[in-house]
Amino acid sequence: MTKRKFFIDTDTASDDAVALLMALETPDVEVLGVSIVSGNMPIEQGSINARYTIELCKKDTPVYVGHDKPMVKKREHADWFHGPDGMGNMNYPNPKVKDNSSDYKEILNDLINQYPNEITLVTLGPLTNIGQFVLDYPESYQKIKEIFIMGGASTTVGNVTPAAEYNIWCDPEAAEIVFQSGHPDITMIGWELCRGGANLTESEMDFVYSFETTKGDFAIDCNKHALDSSQNWLGDPGLGLPDPVAMAVALNKKVINKASRHHVKIVLDGPARGMTIVDELNVGESEPHIDENWSHTSKNINVIWEIDDQEWKETLYQTLKN
Repeated sequence: MTKRKFFIDTDTASDDAVALLMALETPDVEVLGVSIVSGNMPIEQGSINARYTIELCKKDTPVYVGHDKPMVKKREHADWFHGPDGMGNMNYPNPKVKDNSSDYKEILNDLINQYPNEITLVTLGPLTNIGQFVLDYPESYQKIKEIFIMGGASTTVGNVTPAAEYNIWCDPEAAEIVFQSGHPDITMIGWELCRGGANLTESEMDFVYSFETTKGDFAIDCNKHALDSSQNWLGDPGLGLPDPVAMAVALNKKVINKASRHHVKIVLDGPARGMTIVDELNVGESEPHIDENWSHTSKNINVIWEIDDQEWKETLYQTLKN
């Protein structure tokens, strides 16, 4: 079997861990490496959580520690959402394997040159690591096959400010570098896609428990703090899992119900800092445009608008049953 090649960048907390597990447990996917970025957790804890998840899957995927703070703004974490350890206070044992001391940028550069136009990059956290990679290795970056970004909010409310989604808000300067990088195949999977019918309901979480597998129990248990946050803070009916939804899109194109290509800008200052502005009507392509900020724009991002809720959940379930 010819396997698809993935590289995953993550600030590993509970939903990142499930997304990572999904990639590791998809038979036709080989995860070549995982890089850790500051975001949900400090990089030390994010590395621990990633390595624990990899060991749970009985894999030996290397983990590389990346940047421990954003490019410009101050460091922020999301223990208020995921719990102090990022894993719902489950007190999982420390992983046996250490993280790899190599520079993730050098490793990713070597992998891209070994497999040009074959590697799928999935980002589950702030874009600090990838923004820096664009600056340091611009030619190699363009030889990534496709990039899936869990981040942003497509013409909807944010989850950390009224305007911004957490991953983009954590490092908007890095997001701007990536979004304006000129890579031909970047897909944005906004946080809103995990809401409503995409939430795991109580009965669906019980269904996962009915698998009676270590991975199924892990996927729900480590997200108990996030479940409380989803229901009591965000007002969602069940458990929202933005990173696993994004991974499902990367793994299985049938999850996508509606997508289109648009110009997307990142707001870098003011109360909307971190907002992803999607030119849904492509008004910036009318030249010359009445607003100088929207002249001479071109479609740079594939935007996912709707997913098939049942298809995403089936994609998740298949990785948890064994």
